[in-house]
Amino acid sequence: MALDGFRCALPILRDCDAVFRPLAPDVAPGQTTLGVMLPYSPIHHLLLADWDRPLVMTSGNLSEEPQCIDNADALGRLAQLADVLLLHDRAILNRVDDSVVRVMAGQPRLLRRARGYAPTPLPLPPGFEDVPPLLALGGELKNTFCLVRDGQAILSQHLGDLEDAKTAREYERTLALYLDLFQVVPEALAVDLHQDYRSSLIGRDRAARDGVPLIGVQHHHAHLASTLADNSWPLDAGPVLGILLDGLGYGSDGTLWGGEFLLGDYLDFERIAHLKPVAMPGGTRAILEPWRNLYAHLESAGGWAAWRARFAGLEPIERLDAKPLGILSTLIARGLNAPLSSSAGRLFDAVAAALGVGGEVLTYEGQAAIALESLAAVAMDRVGDGYPFARSTGSTGEVLDPAPLWDHLLADISRGRPPEEIAAAFHVGLATALGGLARELASRHGLSTVALSGGVFQNRLLLESVTSGLEAVGLRVLLQRQVPANDGGLSLGQAAVAAAWVLAGDPGT
Repeated sequence: MALDGFRCALPILRDCDAVFRPLAPDVAPGQTTLGVMLPYSPIHHLLLADWDRPLVMTSGNLSEEPQCIDNADALGRLAQLADVLLLHDRAILNRVDDSVVRVMAGQPRLLRRARGYAPTPLPLPPGFEDVPPLLALGGELKNTFCLVRDGQAILSQHLGDLEDAKTAREYERTLALYLDLFQVVPEALAVDLHQDYRSSLIGRDRAARDGVPLIGVQHHHAHLASTLADNSWPLDAGPVLGILLDGLGYGSDGTLWGGEFLLGDYLDFERIAHLKPVAMPGGTRAILEPWRNLYAHLESAGGWAAWRARFAGLEPIERLDAKPLGILSTLIARGLNAPLSSSAGRLFDAVAAALGVGGEVLTYEGQAAIALESLAAVAMDRVGDGYPFARSTGSTGEVLDPAPLWDHLLADISRGRPPEEIAAAFHVGLATALGGLARELASRHGLSTVALSGGVFQNRLLLESVTSGLEAVGLRVLLQRQVPANDGGLSLGQAAVAAAWVLAGDPGT
């Protein structure tokens, strides 16, 4: 569980309120939020009975790999990582990771649903009582799958990123275990539209083998439906406005989406607004190297040459100038390995790169955005208006363009404005732009409810700012609580969409 301003690393420490000592600087450097691990077994109490200081803990696995669950595996894979191993002769049959919860907008909200939560069934909303058995296979990252049986959704525990071969094998093993344990024989399967996701490949193979319909669900439609299902939105309750912000997802038009306003329900959706698409030079390299996104955004917002001339000598400009920008310029100009994306996540990366936070090369997903949120958290009450966004109308609906913010942001850096205030002004500006556009769209389409989802809404500052702004004008806001807003909740949304289609007589493809 992540707690803001926590006083004690473990609640079972004795007299932890009596004396507070700062943690070592290498523990979560630069963060304003630290995690507290709650004891979930008697062994934790026994081990810590005579311990009088905080402990920093991690899972029993190498990065991106499944946890070790038997002694031989632990001795082999963790020998270079752990100084001491506590072994046991009781077999672990089902590998389950730790759950992660963060308190946001007044409620504990799951960021990772695993131990203590999965596989507790979730009742599907009214209208789904007669849905036949289904299986939704989830996404590529933070994967979960979801079984539907007897009007209930049974989500697996967090399984991880299927790009890793060991995790992919564990995914298939856990899927077989669940199908057998819950005695589900799916009559239809649901997958993401992205053809190359491991989960989609498994779904296509299984559908062909079992002779059952395969239903492709657009990534952000699944995020929207997941929020609706999490809030028990009835099947026949009508559409809502969804604001879906994440790193990226395969759009129904074949482009990469990630900053979307959808008008939709379980059965259907319409994309009515989005962030302006900007190139991702280097493709997946742009996910790992935020400076690429900074260059792409500056190139999109008037051209790199103009920014370089105006802000020559400024630190972020100098850092970029040392990069192989000629190659990136060619990629963007020719459309080679530089796909356009409306990703909100890449915008956060670009702003983080301008401020020099998060690192040149990321070591985990969301690293730059987390650093940016932590920086902004200490100054949110010191900034007034945020940085501006532009609006236009295009063939794909309203377009929210971040181009105007760069002039203000770079000028503030040149004037020596504290970086935490710059980060906060970005958060305030983005929340204001999202809320303003949402209010107009809701009014235009006669809607009273807005649903927020996607991994970017794990950002507490953004979530709470957008929520409070919408509620202040009388809109109802649906937030996720029982399942993650990130891709860990995709399978629930896929299952809800597939169930609605099956009930409506559309068996998929």
